Amino acid sequence: MITDVGNNYVKVENPNYPDVTHQFTNIQNENFQWVGSHIRPRISVPEEWNWPVGLSLSTEIGYQCKTYSPDTWTLEIRPIIDKDFRLVYLSFNPTFGKSLKGLNENQSFDFEPNIKVAFHLIKKVDLGVEYYGATGPLFHSPSFQNQEHIIYAAVDLDLHPDWEFNLGTGWGLTDSTDKFVIKLILGHKFGNKTNKKG
Repeated sequence: MITDVGNNYVKVENPNYPDVTHQFTNIQNENFQWVGSHIRPRISVPEEWNWPVGLSLSTEIGYQCKTYSPDTWTLEIRPIIDKDFRLVYLSFNPTFGKSLKGLNENQSFDFEPNIKVAFHLIKKVDLGVEYYGATGPLFHSPSFQNQEHIIYAAVDLDLHPDWEFNLGTGWGLTDSTDKFVIKLILGHKFGNKTNKKG
């Protein structure tokens, strides 16, 4: 699935767990070039435990070419806390990212919070707002304009329990963020027994 389209790249993900992500760019000669790949295993608290909120942990390790990123190997730890109410879905991901090899490998973890609020308009359509941030190293954050903050208006279509569709238009809020981004997630869930948002 294509999950992010920036000024100079396209991110494509395979939505199986573990996820395998491939990134491509059109920086050179207007042809797509391979940027890197990621793998994302995820574990979740079973729904039958009846916890008051959904809780899962996604980790991602990835490689991207030095041509496109000063950090070639990276790690992401993403707790996912969510709750689906009758009319509203809420999700908070206090994400932590770390360079394992490259320019920033000696820095601490970065804090990259994500928030989603989606309203159930009709049975199979949610309309919402998503926020993605990257505030920099935990104890040495740069000024606000040097951080990345983006807000998306997004739509989710629940066409089938095994399929995921999310389309969003995003606007960067700082000088360091892409000013306009379109993202599309189209995924198929394999071995899915319930229609859980996750």
